[in-house]
Amino acid sequence: MSEPRILLLPGWQNSGPGHWQTRWESVYGDHRVDQHEWMRPLRGDWSARLEEEVLAAPGPVVLAAHSLGCILTAAWAAHSRHTHKVRGALLVAPGDLERDDLRQLIPGWAPIVRKPLPFPAVLIAANDDPYCEASRSKQLASDWGARFVDAGKGGHLNAESGLGDWPEGRQLLNDLSKDTH
Repeated sequence: MSEPRILLLPGWQNSGPGHWQTRWESVYGDHRVDQHEWMRPLRGDWSARLEEEVLAAPGPVVLAAHSLGCILTAAWAAHSRHTHKVRGALLVAPGDLERDDLRQLIPGWAPIVRKPLPFPAVLIAANDDPYCEASRSKQLASDWGARFVDAGKGGHLNAESGLGDWPEGRQLLNDLSKDTH
């Protein structure tokens, strides 16, 4: 079985230089899914772009999503006929886009798709994430059929969290990459 291509799915405004996704792109050669519009994301456009990248991959893929990228993963999986190419998904710090303040900042993404994902997934979130309460992260993991991992204190698990190359997250991703479900 061929090694999967790691597709990085950044959230709103992309992932900057200190973000673990950017580090993984640099260190491991993972492939960032570049969206056409990072500041005013449209769910349909982002889903179409992910579909293009999954189809372009020569073999299986593993998704490494952060924040809005997690919400994208669920929305895309609910409509794509190519989810069989996904070996697994690492879902990191989903944003609660059903919250009034976030819904206004990033319109068009609520309600969050709550269908079980058709591939193995792990959702990791901190219990002090300012964009999603811990109970909501756990509920999303349950709705999506993902294993939940509590990251403890860590905020939004982004560059400001000081994760660097984030070896703990990479281990979770590697475990999904080897999964043969």
